[in-house]
Amino acid sequence: MGFNATWSMAVGGMVGGGIFSTLGVVISISGSLAWLSFIIGGMIALAAGYSYSTLVSRKHEGGGAFTFLRQVGATSTAGTLAWVLIVGYVLTNAVYAFTFGQYLGHLLELGAWFPKACAIAILLLFVALNLKGVGEASGVEIFLVWFKLAVLAGLAIFGLWLWDPPMLSRGVSESTLVSALLAAASVFMAYEGFQLLAYDYEDIGQPDKTLPRATLTAIAVVIAVYVAVALGTAMLVGADQVVEHKEVALSIAGAKAAGLTGLVIVTVAAAFSTGSAINSTLFATARLVRKVASEGELPAALDRRNKAGVPEWAVVGLGALSAVFALFGSIDSLVESASIAFLITFSFVCSLAFKEGAGSRFITGPGALGAALAAIALGYRLVTENPLALGFLASVILAAVFIRPLLLRRFRTE
Repeated sequence: MGFNATWSMAVGGMVGGGIFSTLGVVISISGSLAWLSFIIGGMIALAAGYSYSTLVSRKHEGGGAFTFLRQVGATSTAGTLAWVLIVGYVLTNAVYAFTFGQYLGHLLELGAWFPKACAIAILLLFVALNLKGVGEASGVEIFLVWFKLAVLAGLAIFGLWLWDPPMLSRGVSESTLVSALLAAASVFMAYEGFQLLAYDYEDIGQPDKTLPRATLTAIAVVIAVYVAVALGTAMLVGADQVVEHKEVALSIAGAKAAGLTGLVIVTVAAAFSTGSAINSTLFATARLVRKVASEGELPAALDRRNKAGVPEWAVVGLGALSAVFALFGSIDSLVESASIAFLITFSFVCSLAFKEGAGSRFITGPGALGAALAAIALGYRLVTENPLALGFLASVILAAVFIRPLLLRRFRTE
C-alpha cells in the first residue's frame, strides 16, 4: 500500500463508526464544549499515533502494543494488555454493529426488533467474508473514505453556515472544562482506528516513511472533521435533539438539512462506514488473536487456520462476542467501556516509547500521562454513572492479571 491507501485505511478506521456512534454521547456529557472534547481526545491520539509510528520505525516490525512489549521483555504485561485490547476491539465492533442497526432501523421504521436483527446480520456477513479470506481492505476503502468525508463535510458546512451558537447549549446541562475532559475520555474509541495500521506493517510500501506520515495526517484530519461535525450538527438541530436521538443523531441532522434525501444519504454513509469498520476491525483483531495465541497467551485453537489461511475460531469467537454486546449493551456503556480499554493501551505504548527514547519525549511523555489521567477520569465517571460497565472491564483486567498466568501452561501445551 502507498500513502493514499494507508492514509485512507487510518481515516476509515477512525471515522468508520466514530462520529456516527459517539456524537450524541459526547454532547450529552460536555454540551456546548463537545468540539473541545474532540480536540482533547485528538491530542492524546496524536501523541499515541506518534509513539506507535516511532516504535515501528525503530524496530522495523509491526504488531502493535503486544509485540512492542514482548520485544523489551515485558512478556507478562504484553499478555495482560493483549486481553484488554482484544476486549476493546470486541466492544468497538459491537458499537459499530449497534450503530449500523440503529441507522437502518430509523430509516425503515420496521419495529424495535429490526435494529437488533440488522446488527446481528452485519456481523454474520463479515464473519462469513473473513472466513472465506476476503475480509482484507481493498481499493474500495479509498472511495468509501472520501464518500464518508464528503457527507460529513456537507452536514458540517450546512450547520456552520447557519451559525447559531445558542443551539450548542439548547436543552443540555451547563458545560465546564471538567465535563469536556470527561467527554473526551468517554468517546476516545472514536480515535482508536489508526492503530490497526500497526498490524499491516508488511503490506505498506516504505513503512518506516509512509506509516508516520499517514498516521499523523490522518489523525489531524479526523480531529478537524469531528470538531466541524460537532459544531455544525448541533447548530443545525440543537444539542437537545442530538442527545435525545443520540443513536442516530446524524440522521436527524441529515433530514433537517435535506429532508428524505438527506436522511437516506446519511443512512447510506453510516451503513458503509460502520460496515467497513466492522470488516477491518474483525480482520485486524483476528490477526492479533492469532499472534497472541501463537505466543501461548491464548488457546492454541485460536491460531488454527482454515483452507483460506484464516484463523477461523478467532474470527467466529470475535464475531459472536460482538453480537452479544450489540444485542444487550447500550451505546453509552459500549462506547465508554471501549474507550477506557484503548486509553489504557495507549498509555502503555506512549510510556514504552518514552522509556525507549523513541521519538521526542516531549510528545511521548505527555501522551502517556494524558492517556493515563483520561483512563482514571473515565473510571471515576463509570463508578458514579455506570458501575456495571466498569465492573465488567475491571473483571477482564483482573482475569488477565491473576487468572491468565494460571492458564498459560495449559494454553502452551494444547
